[in-house]
Amino acid sequence: MASRNLCPCLTVFFCVISILSPLTAGQLDYSYYERACPSLPRIVRWNLWAALRNDSRIAASLLRLHFHDCFVNGCDGSVLLDDTNDFKGEKNAAPNRNSVRGFETIDIIKADLERACPSTVSCVDILTLVAREVVVMSGGPFWPVLLGRRDGLTASEKAANEQLPSPFEPLDKIEAKFTDKGLDLRDVVVLSGAHTIGFAQCFTFKRRLFNFQNSGKPDPNLDSSMLSNLQSTCPDTDGSNSKIAPLDIQSVTRFDNAYYINLMNNSGLLESDQALMSNSQTADMVKSYSLYPYLFYKDFAASMVKLGNVGVLTGQTGQIRKVCSSVSSN
Repeated sequence: MASRNLCPCLTVFFCVISILSPLTAGQLDYSYYERACPSLPRIVRWNLWAALRNDSRIAASLLRLHFHDCFVNGCDGSVLLDDTNDFKGEKNAAPNRNSVRGFETIDIIKADLERACPSTVSCVDILTLVAREVVVMSGGPFWPVLLGRRDGLTASEKAANEQLPSPFEPLDKIEAKFTDKGLDLRDVVVLSGAHTIGFAQCFTFKRRLFNFQNSGKPDPNLDSSMLSNLQSTCPDTDGSNSKIAPLDIQSVTRFDNAYYINLMNNSGLLESDQALMSNSQTADMVKSYSLYPYLFYKDFAASMVKLGNVGVLTGQTGQIRKVCSSVSSN
């Protein structure tokens, strides 16, 4: 396994470095914590290995947590905040409620970092590093992470409901939401490839199984054997809504390009996944990634860097929280 990943990791590292080197002139820096908190990489990796040993789903959950943070008013750790008297946070927004996971892992890492280097590492930087590490630990590419983000002071349930893409939305609306964040159609296709790991709750795709587009019939594009299996897992009752099914049945915990192969075979789980085959531009990208895994690794790394730099706070803006679930009082 290690030898299989060495080449793509090194290739991606040098490609992404060459693309992003101008960004180091800003307030984010690859070595931001090198002197202030040299134990940061070790603490993150050690805790992630422990989390993965206890929960094979945690890699996908933490990667999704980072996406849901950055997509709502930028990467500022707002998804981690509990509700207060001043604001309703994002944890209970419709796309997140009883769905986003991994808060405990972030809290453990933060507590260890506070002991090692108090009031130094932001929660949002932890999230960003964690996203990279869980991809690598799952067999995916490595990419360099710029650091120095600061934590936001508020969160918004309303913004999460409005800004996060939904698996029920058509491709053009999802693309518009990505464009609003400075991302493009390729980023839609590439970041959707994160669905090569993890699970989805039945309610997110069940209408494809029984009443696609109010037809009273299943989605005709869904592979017939997959349809039968999913109907067994997710019967047409409310009681099955919270059951889960793998997003990529071929490699549930391995980060690879099987997601795109599934789409080519009409075996995408979510409507928003399979919809990538309904547009000539996105279908061509899907075909390329299904054939060339190293191309997917390279583009995924580049898109993750773009995502991690959406709406960041630096300098004196925001703060470094002591506890990720609450704004620190100075």
